Amino acid sequence: MIRKERAILALEDGTVYRGYAFGHRGETVGEVVFNTSMTGYQEIMTDPSYNGQIVTITYPHVGNYGVAIYDMESNKPYVRGFISREFSGDYSNFRAQQSLEAFMQQYGVVSIQGIDTRALVRRLRTGGVVKGVIAHRSYTHPEDAYGEFTPEEEAAYVARAAGHQDIDGHDMTREVTTALPYALPTLRGGKRVVLMDFGIKHTIIERLAEVGIEPIVVPAHTTPAQIMALRPHGLFLSNGPGDPAPLEYAHQTARELMSALPTFGICLGHQILGLAAGGQTFKMKFGHRGGNQPVKNLLTGNVEITSQNHGYAVDLGSIPNGEFIATHVNLNDGTLEGMAHSRYPVFSVQYHPEASPGPHDSRYLFDRFIEEIDAFDGGDGSPLMKALSGGLGV
Repeated sequence: MIRKERAILALEDGTVYRGYAFGHRGETVGEVVFNTSMTGYQEIMTDPSYNGQIVTITYPHVGNYGVAIYDMESNKPYVRGFISREFSGDYSNFRAQQSLEAFMQQYGVVSIQGIDTRALVRRLRTGGVVKGVIAHRSYTHPEDAYGEFTPEEEAAYVARAAGHQDIDGHDMTREVTTALPYALPTLRGGKRVVLMDFGIKHTIIERLAEVGIEPIVVPAHTTPAQIMALRPHGLFLSNGPGDPAPLEYAHQTARELMSALPTFGICLGHQILGLAAGGQTFKMKFGHRGGNQPVKNLLTGNVEITSQNHGYAVDLGSIPNGEFIATHVNLNDGTLEGMAHSRYPVFSVQYHPEASPGPHDSRYLFDRFIEEIDAFDGGDGSPLMKALSGGLGV
């Protein structure tokens, strides 16, 4: 029998799961969440929206197709930790350059395997997300890496989890946004769009370029004057981690530019638009994370299967004067998944239409954005506004 180094997952409520070490040997602390995707572990790990979180993968076997540089969604992993029922030390995939464990060791991702992830997910669904600590025995006791943690050690890790800073009320975009602006020139000389980087994924930039947009990515704190100085045709508000409420600088920017530029928001960008219009957001019990979330398009009646990663949602009823109108709703819990401004060419969705990983049902939204920009420049009137008034189907 192969001996495995011991590890634990200690939650702030006192629950302790005992398993085995994987990845970088060490300790880590963060908010424990779960993702129901069956593939895409590398994209999940490198999504900046997971900054501050320990991610549990519900699919029981992770790592069998290795890691490929082409699947990176940022320059490094942003997850605080990773949890699986079983990680694979071997891989088979012609695209892969290295194993998942080697990748985790390279970037310092502390992980645990061998625990009952079904029980953990039920705990999170029932009680809501909690803070937790992953600790490897070999990190603190290398001479006894295969031994059990003592009750006193487990209690200390529970206390550490409980004392860790909450994501609520904390601006986490500062840790993931670009330090300097950069551009992605396109051969087609597309419409220039400023992308506010709150934790943007590489695939989003690529999808925008594919529909004829020349993306210019700027830091989260870029001012309205600095954005307009770039003479853009549109504005994009990206995804990102954590609570949208503390990002008052972003609310102000979105508020000032809403009437000046066609605007598209995704995930955190969607929430920022809601707050910019005077609305409120709320933290969900366990959020939506996975590639199988059903969303109804209220403009067409179609149901889209979507990729999602968020723990906060917009309360549409809190937005004054009916400034935004619902365009999409989640069929599992009825939460708002998309909205459009009642007067300006501004729209947003709570999910990830770039689908990396995930289904492609919602990629049309990138085409809609370029259509809005073209109509705005040509003075033809917003196609989305016509759809909201019943003029056409979208």
